Amino acid sequence: MVALSEPSPHSLSNQARPLDRRILARRLSVLLVGLLAIAVVVNLALGASDISLWGALGKFLSGEELTTLERVVLWDIRLPRIILCVLVGAALAVSGAVMQGLFRNPLADPGLVGVGAGAGLGAIISIVLGGLLPVGLQSLFGSYVTPVAAFVGGWGSTLVLYRVSTRGGRTSVATMLLAGIALGALAGAVSGILVYMADDQQLRDLTFWSMGSLAGATWEKSMIAGPVILLAIAGSTWLAHGLNCLALGEAAAAHMGIPVQRMKNAAIFSVAAATGVAVAATGGIGFVGIVVPHVLRLATGPDHGTLLPNAALLGGALLLGADLISRTIIAPAELPIGIVTAVLGAPVFLWILLKRRGLVDQ
Repeated sequence: MVALSEPSPHSLSNQARPLDRRILARRLSVLLVGLLAIAVVVNLALGASDISLWGALGKFLSGEELTTLERVVLWDIRLPRIILCVLVGAALAVSGAVMQGLFRNPLADPGLVGVGAGAGLGAIISIVLGGLLPVGLQSLFGSYVTPVAAFVGGWGSTLVLYRVSTRGGRTSVATMLLAGIALGALAGAVSGILVYMADDQQLRDLTFWSMGSLAGATWEKSMIAGPVILLAIAGSTWLAHGLNCLALGEAAAAHMGIPVQRMKNAAIFSVAAATGVAVAATGGIGFVGIVVPHVLRLATGPDHGTLLPNAALLGGALLLGADLISRTIIAPAELPIGIVTAVLGAPVFLWILLKRRGLVDQ
């Protein structure tokens, strides 16, 4: 008779870990939904104005008419800003998670595909050279000239990068990374020339746009950005299984039945769409795409099936928190939200790097 050896505690813990992580990820999803709901209510209630959300809600439920100031502040200013903030935070966080999965590198960021550099160049061109546009185009786009130019610039740079890195129907991720760095340097050089040509007012506009702001949020802007971002996020969740398999390498993913090239194309263009619209709507906002997926991986593991939706929830909640700080810390003035995300995100990211190297206590 062959004696059956008892499994070691180490093997039991390895078998239990995937189940534990799935349960933990579900619980975290519930927690993040609650956190996002709380952030929405707090952002709706607080601001530079002393309008009371609860007083306005009591009037609404009792059938009493709201004052003009209450309607403007709550409905026309704060609510569209909250919606756009959640959309942009989710877009940046999910795009970061997809890029990190595609490059198999936790330091990857949507800026690597050239979206940020191209969008920034498009915005700078519209601000510095916008006066040279025909009157018809200026009247057609109105105040949306800069967002439209940023979106076109982001998409244009992505298409150029895709053509450079694709040969024989196959896209080289390594070539894309190197070409993205080169494209970013070129866009930075052209941007520097345009900044040198700008006058004082244009320099102020460039500085404010580059640091990110939600001050221009409107219902119209939210309705334009919303469908594109939501479709891109929904498409990204379809990539979850493929990104999990891609972690083992492209050859292994192909043997598992994953259409690797099709998945790369979908990942690149979903990131370009989501990030391009986000940058066009709010300007440059950093660290959300790096920090959010990184924190979630440490908490629940690398499974993109739970990582992507949780990234959308945490990204929206995080950007709402940053926006609340930017609106209230120096009220009635407003601090650019990109500064807040950098102040919050840079120390967290540095701590994560040090922890991974074992330089801080676990």
